[in-house]
Amino acid sequence: MSDTQTDLAALEATRHRIREEHLRPPGQRPESTARGLHHTALISSDVERTVLFYQGLLGFPLTELIENRDYPGSSHFFFDIGNGNLLAFFDLPGLDLGPYAEVLGGLHHLAISVEPSRWAEIVQRLTDASVEHAVHSDVSVYFQDPDGARIELIADPLGEMYGTKVL
Repeated sequence: MSDTQTDLAALEATRHRIREEHLRPPGQRPESTARGLHHTALISSDVERTVLFYQGLLGFPLTELIENRDYPGSSHFFFDIGNGNLLAFFDLPGLDLGPYAEVLGGLHHLAISVEPSRWAEIVQRLTDASVEHAVHSDVSVYFQDPDGARIELIADPLGEMYGTKVL
């Protein structure tokens, strides 16, 4: 096997071992120490463009726009993504940050649950706005925001993924 090939059987064996050692049935899991996701913070290169995309196109209301306490002159702004959860952004004027990149420890994608009755409407809005996107399993749509972050909108209920309970 060359260095560029992956041993899929070995990877599955590792997943199996980890599941056996660490995954507990719902009634045997300890209670989480967390209350929920307060916010996830991404980087924005243009505050208004980000507002137009997330509020105007996706329908996530802007809830606040304040100065970032950690970086004078920078904005910290928030969108309501339901159930008391927020999607936040920073702009970092003056820093040359380069384009979005998938790196270890970085964001692969952010999956946001939407009502099934709204999902098709949002997919149509993406189409109408010429935002490149891909639909999978008739419940997920993947696309990139204006700065390249990958977003998934999924019509499955919270705690489920493609019919499988994950919570």
